[in-house]
Formats: sequence, C-alpha cells, structure tokens
Amino acid sequence: MAPTWEAHLSESAIRSARFMSPALFALGALNAWAGQTAGDYLAVSNGLCVCVCAAGLFGEDLLQRGYRGDRIVLAYVARHPGATTRQVAQTLGIPERRATANLDRLTVDGLLVVVSEGAPRALRSYLLALGDGEPKQMPGS
Repeated sequence: MAPTWEAHLSESAIRSARFMSPALFALGALNAWAGQTAGDYLAVSNGLCVCVCAAGLFGEDLLQRGYRGDRIVLAYVARHPGATTRQVAQTLGIPERRATANLDRLTVDGLLVVVSEGAPRALRSYLLALGDGEPKQMPGS
C-alpha cells in the first residue's frame, strides 16, 4: 500500500481570515458560476452572498491588522517612556510611516500624549496618557 501524503495546517492558520476569506470568496464565486450555468438562481444568490461575506471578512482582517500594530506600539511606549517615532520604528522593525500612523491613531484616541511638540514627526516623543490627556509618566521615571 502506498503511503498517503496529507497537508496539515495549524488551527490558527485554518481560522485565519487571511486564508479563509480568499477561500470563501473562491467557493462562493464557483457556486455562483455553477448555479448560473445550471439555471439554479438560488445557488447564484447563495454564491453571491458568500462572496460578499468573504469580502467583509477580508475587510475586518485589514482593520484588525491595524489594531494589532497599535497594540504592539502602545506596549513599546509603555515600556520605554519618551520613545520617539524613529526609535519605535527601528526597534519594532516596521517602516517609519507605519509607526507614525500607529502613534497618531493612539494619540487621537487619547492613549498617548506627544511630549515634544514642534519636533519633526520622526523625532516626536510619546508618553502614556491619563484619562484627562495629561502624561502619566515622565521620561526616565
């Protein structure tokens, strides 16, 4: 008897929207196409619904990816008060533009405070904020 070869994906890979949304979109499109060629309009509408749901899942994954990046940046600033945009980007290994976007989003949400106003974006330093928008800690403390 010949050995069988099976590909195994981890549970997290199977559940990942990065894998599931394109797979669901392809299955929905195939179902819609097969239903259209057979004249089964219920299958067409079902396939199109699956495609729309897959597109929503993909969009949600993109949104969550931004939140994951924010969480990592926030944790770094919490551990390194007064960190600059450039330090965050270099330490975390992300582009400065992405670090700037994450820091700006966290500042607008009131989780961080800019300490060095007027400095170029790459040299701005950040601290955790209290509920009233004031710095929670000072650099070096």
